[in-house]
Amino acid sequence: MSQSLPIVVILGRPNVGKSRLFNRLTGTRRSIVTDEPGITRDRIHGAANWQGRAFEVVDTGGIVPDEQAAIPREVMRQAKVAIDSATVLVLVVDARTGLLPLDAELARLARTTGRPLVIAANKVDTLTQEPLAAPFFALADDVFGISAEHGTGIDALLDFITRDFSDAPPEAAAHEDVHVAIIGRPNVGKSTLLNQLTGTDRSIVSPEPGTTRDAVDAIVDRGGHRYHFVDTAGIRRKSKTKMIAEKMSVMMARRHLEQADIALLVADASIGVTAGDMTIAGYAQQSGRSVILVLNKWDLAVEAARAKAAEVKATPEKKAARNKSARKSSYARAAVKPPAPAFSPETLATEYEALVRSRFKFLDYAPVVFLSALTGQRVEPIFDLMDRVAAARRRRISTGELNRWLKETDLDRGTSPSAHRVKIYYITQASTAPPVFVIFTNQSKRLHFSFERFLENRLRESFDFLGTPIRFLQRVKERR
Repeated sequence: MSQSLPIVVILGRPNVGKSRLFNRLTGTRRSIVTDEPGITRDRIHGAANWQGRAFEVVDTGGIVPDEQAAIPREVMRQAKVAIDSATVLVLVVDARTGLLPLDAELARLARTTGRPLVIAANKVDTLTQEPLAAPFFALADDVFGISAEHGTGIDALLDFITRDFSDAPPEAAAHEDVHVAIIGRPNVGKSTLLNQLTGTDRSIVSPEPGTTRDAVDAIVDRGGHRYHFVDTAGIRRKSKTKMIAEKMSVMMARRHLEQADIALLVADASIGVTAGDMTIAGYAQQSGRSVILVLNKWDLAVEAARAKAAEVKATPEKKAARNKSARKSSYARAAVKPPAPAFSPETLATEYEALVRSRFKFLDYAPVVFLSALTGQRVEPIFDLMDRVAAARRRRISTGELNRWLKETDLDRGTSPSAHRVKIYYITQASTAPPVFVIFTNQSKRLHFSFERFLENRLRESFDFLGTPIRFLQRVKERR
């Protein structure tokens, strides 16, 4: 979001309708809305425009002051960050439950900031319910009875909030943002990675799996490039999702994945690639996203491997003494193993990458990165890698160059039935992001997947399509 826009921050205790109001103001379904309290935890940003006046809206988690539990405490910290940048504070209260002590405490905290405070008495669905908003005049002079669900009273609220806002400036040339979705299983370090990439505490980080529910976005301008990161909720199997919020989080995560250019698929290197990681990778591959495989917690994996190597090297001397007499025979001497080589992190990375490749065979085009999001180790090079992958995703090869490449390629090396040899007459690129190629052949049926893989590999050898999938559309050349 532009830092020059006014910022409207929505506050309130849990389950009063903050996220529903956020979605109403932004005209989106950006925040998850359910009857379960405490769904929103991180602060959610969105753009809004009312009568030509543009502003930014920030949805915060349900605030409980002086709460000592880890996640509520982090929610409070995130809310304070939003308040510090606010132009106007909107305190949402539940008109049907009446004025509660927690509402009064939040109003007091909001007044101490010195920023304008507006009370939005939610769940006033009809004119006959307007008197329900009256008790809240004890908190502030500006109280509006609204229904975030039905839209009642929203016009008056927006007229008052934006009365001093300037008209939206003319739109500048759009940035060619790189949209990056950070995906993976719960508790693999996605939020920690977002915080490391942005250099801020943008996402709440907790050892508790499933901390992130709403997708958390952040924009980073770096080296003339602009990256739009989205930290998604951990994706798990349907049988493992019990609460409605968890089910909706997974749905939203997959939706944000489909809107991204690049997916940073985060896996836990300390435990290895799991079936869940492979399922999520399948989602990314099917959606046509470019993919970078991120093996997080590499420092823990190296530490564990070094300890294991030391354990193997320090073979008990008792075993050596017991076998001392046996070594005198030629057979025993031949059976004696050479000493284990010294531990090398570089060798470990090479062997680990081979293992990762064997598990993600359908993503053989995706680069692999080993890093530690917690310490920042090896995080910096990921920006250059994203630039290369984004450029490959948008790369367009001219038709002339493609057909010159086709003439130089030995198609007979591709696997195809001998009685029906594949002949490609012509090839052209139809679109980018991801690259789609149209091939005109002598085959009426779809090419065998092995021949398509052969073509794809030859294209990748000649043109840099790092990290991005390649699609083929087949056409039969009409005979004249």
